[in-house]
Amino acid sequence: MDTLPTPVLAAAAAMALAVPALGWALLARPGAGAAQARQNLLLGLDRAPAGAAAPAARRSATRLVRVLTPRGTAARIDRLLGAAGRPARWPVERVLTAKLALVAVATGVGTLVLSSRPTPLLVAVVVLVTATAYVLPELLLSSRGQERRQAIGLELADTLDQMTIAVEAGLGFESALARAGRTGKGPLAEELVRTLQDIAVGQPRREAYLALAERTGVPDLRRFIRAVVQADVYGVSIADVLRTQAAEMRLKRRQRAEEKAMQIPVKVIFPLILCILPTLFIVLLGPAAMDIAATFGGG
Repeated sequence: MDTLPTPVLAAAAAMALAVPALGWALLARPGAGAAQARQNLLLGLDRAPAGAAAPAARRSATRLVRVLTPRGTAARIDRLLGAAGRPARWPVERVLTAKLALVAVATGVGTLVLSSRPTPLLVAVVVLVTATAYVLPELLLSSRGQERRQAIGLELADTLDQMTIAVEAGLGFESALARAGRTGKGPLAEELVRTLQDIAVGQPRREAYLALAERTGVPDLRRFIRAVVQADVYGVSIADVLRTQAAEMRLKRRQRAEEKAMQIPVKVIFPLILCILPTLFIVLLGPAAMDIAATFGGG
């Protein structure tokens, strides 16, 4: 009986190790210690037992993932997660595990395919698929972060209007910030609530505001935070700052809408030329072309 080649055995072993890791990355839930700590933070109580810690197997797996991950990848993933709103089910370790598992699965499948017909084109395809599998989680996080930034940019003008009304009614800036975060439902409201929580636990206001601008990565919000910080430094009325910034954000939102409306004719040209016009020509000129062909052909 013939034995399997070594690359096939290596690929099978890689897949056998990667599939459970991928399943853990997709389906596993936070440990009991992490869930208890999160619940205590939400309740404002400290009930976590002193010896509560992750199991030794989980710590070993996390350490192994960190060792196998290139340097700087964890920090980049952490930034992408921050821009994406830090989904609770996707901590940094799980994303890193998913990246390694996807690479192992792609490598195993590619090795199995190449063992039967190792052509240069197939090798290039396998390498491309493996590279895509490695960067796929980062691409998904980057896409989610971009969508979140767009949502924050759209909500910013209305939020500033609400804060302006609250400040002019007699509330302080932080009270207006809390009211906007409490009544809002989008990602901007979540970021405002987090900023207020940072201030409540002792972080200086300036650092909390700058962290908000850095965390979201929205240029308009960064400009607003810079104006608020300067108003706090120089003693400018915060109501005037809010009123000016709200009017500017409304103007920019209207300009962006007009810009997108002006781009529609340019975007329609290519589908019109490639899809609609050929069909229209076939419908209009097809019968005439058939009559001309029949006339000249019959003559």
